[in-house]
Amino acid sequence: MSDRPLLMIPGPVEVSPRVLAAFSTPPPGHLEPRFVAAFAAALERMRRVWSAPPESQPFVVPGSGTLAMEMAAANLLEPGDRALLVNTGVFSDRMAEMLRRLGAAVREVRAPVGDAPSPEAVREALTAEREGPVKALFATHVDTSTGVRLDPRPLAEIAAEHGLLAVFDGVCAAGGEPFDMAGLGADVYLTASQKALGLPPGLALLVASERALAVRAARRSAPPPLYLDWASWLPVHQAYEQGKPAYFATPATNLVLALEAGLGEILDAGLAECLEAQARTGRALRAAWSALGLAPVPVRPDLEAATISALRFPAGVDSTLVARIAARGVAVAGGLHPEIRSQCFRIGHMGYVVHRPDLLRRTVEAVAGGLADGGIEADAERAWAAAAAVLESAG
Repeated sequence: MSDRPLLMIPGPVEVSPRVLAAFSTPPPGHLEPRFVAAFAAALERMRRVWSAPPESQPFVVPGSGTLAMEMAAANLLEPGDRALLVNTGVFSDRMAEMLRRLGAAVREVRAPVGDAPSPEAVREALTAEREGPVKALFATHVDTSTGVRLDPRPLAEIAAEHGLLAVFDGVCAAGGEPFDMAGLGADVYLTASQKALGLPPGLALLVASERALAVRAARRSAPPPLYLDWASWLPVHQAYEQGKPAYFATPATNLVLALEAGLGEILDAGLAECLEAQARTGRALRAAWSALGLAPVPVRPDLEAATISALRFPAGVDSTLVARIAARGVAVAGGLHPEIRSQCFRIGHMGYVVHRPDLLRRTVEAVAGGLADGGIEADAERAWAAAAAVLESAG
């Protein structure tokens, strides 16, 4: 076994040989023809992976998923604007804090940890809002702290009914959960490079609709901070798509090469096929966890994400389980949500690993071994057999 642990945390994730090779080249200059071509290809591929309309605008900016969240909030909301936020965990809390720091009035629709607000509750919150018109609806597609997945369709429909901007945080979902940006009429779908797209960390990624860009152009108050402002980046991205070098701030050149490769890998395999492989992996691992007696944090199967498992510790087990799993060569993550931090752990299973049953098996065996090392009966062979049956039944 390699001394390097297998990364099964919710990001960074394992990367494919193709992505690693693209990333590991000597850094190109941001004005070199080969880099300009790679950036142009990456932007075009983002629209395809996002299922976004041709008039939408992808943005690729050095930073994390939090930066992508901040960019969406800062460009769409002005002081005094009102927003409705569908809260399913820590990253929903983070978006709410960003909006409030911008001077927006935020109404949150919440549910107990592990659950999600119903579309009816969201609609009722909008109907009950009497303090002024709401400008935008914000929701987290998959919240990394709880593993709760929202269905974006009813939320997008509610936003359309009320004439709201629809903004979805897809940090733990994009490339791993179906999201039809054009079909949903969503205005922003954002993510980070180190999640289901299967890249190293370091890129904030989002696609903005034509309507979202118009909202930024019509802004009445002071512009967003320079680095966050779409207007700062738009001419650069447009130039690259036209095959022309441009400059605002130095791009992460190696990461853009990795982005071109990673998106190309998804599209070469087929987006639908990759999404089904991700969904199948999620089902397979849920079967394994069930065989090991591990209960999910999400309270219903329809809320369980394909990209991450948030699992409650069984009776008699605490957070030392994470270290015991790590001792078996697999890195998983502890709890994150403050209400359940000491009660759960999280396993990321997205990107490259969904095409590697051997790595999935290694993960199941490490979890089972960690449980057994703590005195909990855990049959690794039975757990993997349950997972393998799901993987094999789908071909």
